[in-house]
Order: sequence, then C-alpha cells, then structure tokens
Amino acid sequence: MGEIKIRSLNVGMPRVIPFQRKDVNTGIFKDPTEASIFLSYNNLDGDGQGDLVHHGGKEKAVCVYPYEHYAFWEEALRRQLSCGALGENVTTQGLLETEVCIGDKFRLGEAIVEVSQPRQPCYKLTLRYGVPEMVLKVQQTGYTGFYFRVLQEGHVSRDAGISLLERHQAGITIAYANRMMHQDKDDLEGVRRIIAVAELSDNWRRTFMKRLAGSEPDTRERLTGQT
Repeated sequence: MGEIKIRSLNVGMPRVIPFQRKDVNTGIFKDPTEASIFLSYNNLDGDGQGDLVHHGGKEKAVCVYPYEHYAFWEEALRRQLSCGALGENVTTQGLLETEVCIGDKFRLGEAIVEVSQPRQPCYKLTLRYGVPEMVLKVQQTGYTGFYFRVLQEGHVSRDAGISLLERHQAGITIAYANRMMHQDKDDLEGVRRIIAVAELSDNWRRTFMKRLAGSEPDTRERLTGQT
C-alpha cells in the first residue's frame, strides 16, 4: 500500500425520491465539503441514511470509495462525476479493494477507524442514475468500496488526511471477500477463512454462516427495489 489521501469528504441528508411507483427515502446524494466534521461512532455530523436497516450504524459508519474507479464509471455512464457520486462519505486515493483488508486500522483526522466489510451495492444507484445494470456491474467489477467502523471519535476533514495504523494479519482483502460473497459461492473453505476474522461485520458474518448452513439470502430487493 503506497501513499494514500482523501480526495474528498462528502455528506448529505436523506431525501425522498420517486422510484418504481413509490417514494424512496435515500441518502445516496452526497456533496463534497471542506469543513472539519465530527465523526461519531454512528456517522458524520450532517450526514444521514434513508434506510437505517441496511445502511449506516456502528459497523457501517463511514462509506469509502476509491477515486481510481471514477474514470470507469464516467465512461460507463457517459457523464462527468463529482466526488460523492457513488454515495460515499470519503473519496480516497491509494486505497483499492485489492489491497485493503478487513480489520485494517486507519487514522482519519482525529478519529481511528477500522475496515468492517465491503459495500454491497443496492438499487439506490439505479434510482440515482437510471441504469438498472449498474448495481450488478458494481458487484461484477469488484469496484464496491468498503465501510469503516469507528474505534475512536474525532473531527475529520479532507486536509486532516488519512494514514494507515495497522494491517490485519489475516490479509482478507475486500476484493477476496467480494468474490466469496458474490461469485465463488461454493468455496466454503474461503467462507471459513473470512468468518475467522473477528473484525468482520455481524451482517456479513450472518450471511456467510447461513451459507455454511445451506441457505442464501434473497437479493432481489437489494438489487432491484422490488419485494
């Protein structure tokens, strides 16, 4: 892992958007800010999530997305994108899914944070961009980003930066976890490797435990918004 930095810090409160003949409350819309913002155990001040069942909370307090993927999405969507376009709180440079591991610890401004799980894309991306295949493309490419849980609260800002404190010895990358979750579903030994990492989020642990027991979650609502 080389030099890492914050390209942008992004926040936004939920708004109600019409989608598939219903109103959806979503926090997918984030705007860059130069302010110093307090990061609590649950979220950044001035930021919120519309669906608190599947987004936010202590294990998904901060959504992170690599700036390196922006060129890919600009070409795929045929439009320019500003930071925060994928709904992330922190747009980073130098933190790719192929390198970042579950349990890695970072100093984010005054705060200390820890990688808890990959981001799982949902239909809110379709709501924002009107491209239904985008959600699956995020999964297939592995360009998902990831989440931080907060170990120590504090103020954060773009200028305050981010630095690596500790690499997790298990070496379970976000890319590997994504592959086990979405593609190599028959690799139960790989699943056991992941759930052995104590820092893995409870949500992903439950899903993998169900797989070991022979069941898989219904992903239709997450991917399409349809129940």
